[in-house]
Amino acid sequence: MDSLQAARYPFLKVSAKYAEENSAEIESLISSPSYESARKRGAERVLSAISQHKVSDVSLLQEYDRLMEVLSYPYARMIVSCINDRFLTKRYALAEASRMNDLLSDDRGSEMAVSEELGVMSTVDAEGMINMHFSDYLRFSHVMKATEWKLVNTDLKGGLVRLSSDRFDRLLQNALQEKIESELPLNVPDAFRKALRKDLDRIGVLLSDTKKKLSPTGGDGMNSNYLPPCIKAILASAQNGVNLPHSARFALVSYLNALGLSYEQIIGLFAQSPDFDESKSSYQIKHIIGEERGGEGYTPPECATMKTNGICFDPDSLCAKINHPLSYYRTKSGNTPKKEEKV
Repeated sequence: MDSLQAARYPFLKVSAKYAEENSAEIESLISSPSYESARKRGAERVLSAISQHKVSDVSLLQEYDRLMEVLSYPYARMIVSCINDRFLTKRYALAEASRMNDLLSDDRGSEMAVSEELGVMSTVDAEGMINMHFSDYLRFSHVMKATEWKLVNTDLKGGLVRLSSDRFDRLLQNALQEKIESELPLNVPDAFRKALRKDLDRIGVLLSDTKKKLSPTGGDGMNSNYLPPCIKAILASAQNGVNLPHSARFALVSYLNALGLSYEQIIGLFAQSPDFDESKSSYQIKHIIGEERGGEGYTPPECATMKTNGICFDPDSLCAKINHPLSYYRTKSGNTPKKEEKV
């Protein structure tokens, strides 16, 4: 067995087999002093995902290091599952997927094994180009907004898209990210949660601080002077008893939720309407902000979607410079995030 490959790509089935062959059981991983390094590395995977958008590198020269790396992966997944925060899950999944992409750029020999594991059927032709079915291409490229990723701009023949290794690896990154997000949260036993408490508390603090920094309000609460014209108009209509279309209600509630308003604060704004229906509004609001689904809530629509839905009202000069209503608030309030951060 290739222990280096198992350590580099711990989501592979061969990685689990490698751990099994070394008599590494999940109960021992949680409590045994022998696996303290794996637990430390597992926590670092999550911490670096939050703070650096990627999983940090470690030395994998020794067999011991490789085993600890393999075991750190399920430990990290348990941490993310216990916290069960949508922001963390997505950030962690992206960090693991980005790391895989970086590793594959120097390890072309593992591409097909990774591809097969992720359910992406592909072949390599005589010129070293990779061919994948157009349906897989569409599935994993639809999140890519650049025109170069449009199917019409690819080398498509016989239902197969011909790709360079770099572009193929980028699609594998999307595939792994999707896989991890779909698998989490895991059902972690209460006994394990108790054993993980120290790491959960430490990571929880960093997560809270990071989310506060990334919030459009910086954690200071909503200031109506910074709201974009579209949200101001929709909010005014809601408070005046206007029957909002679903797209407008969704945009408003998801936006207010993104600003950090609680359920009570959001429904309080709707309650100012003369024909306020608490039972109906309560269900809709809780669904949009995630309380009905046990998640964090939906992301507010970007400007292009607002325009498509006919709810982009009275755009001003700043609107022409941004592509998301949250960016409007950030710019107005002076709480613009660093370049690498996204809305």
